Amino acid sequence: MEWIVTEIDGKIASVAGDYGHFARIAGEVAKLPPKSVGSVRTRKITTEELLRLEREVGREKLLLFGTDFQKKVWNALYDLSHGQQPRLYSYTEFAKAAGFPKSVRQVAHALAINPIAYILPCHLVVPKETMDRAREIYADAAKTLFKGTDIYLLDTIDVGEYAYGPDLKRFFIKRQLDR
Repeated sequence: MEWIVTEIDGKIASVAGDYGHFARIAGEVAKLPPKSVGSVRTRKITTEELLRLEREVGREKLLLFGTDFQKKVWNALYDLSHGQQPRLYSYTEFAKAAGFPKSVRQVAHALAINPIAYILPCHLVVPKETMDRAREIYADAAKTLFKGTDIYLLDTIDVGEYAYGPDLKRFFIKRQLDR
């Protein structure tokens, strides 16, 4: 798969599989004073390049356009895979970790419109039923030879919605959890 990276003055504002986010970002840039933006650029990269880019990009290299609430959620997303061992969260667990325990639906909406795929790992947030099922499988698997490794690869677990499909979501989950 190819990804379209939109950069503004060298900062990543969007990573998406199509130009939809670019159009939204362009609308946001149009609201800025003309002299405040030096360059806007898009480029295509492969999934492997995206995986490498995620490891290299610090928060200071991201440019987020959204409400203050959305930006707080997206910054909390960034923290899921940077500075600590990534893990899966339910929407409720993530909302609490992000500081919005009573705003699960609003947090879920911010995750759904995440402008920077993979780098902001919304794929690590899954339905509560998925977490319950995963815990059940881990408990059962702990009694086996495999001790619960790779359970997130099982096709029987519904990983939830993802703009680029459940197979890519499973792939991204595996890549981040296997670090």
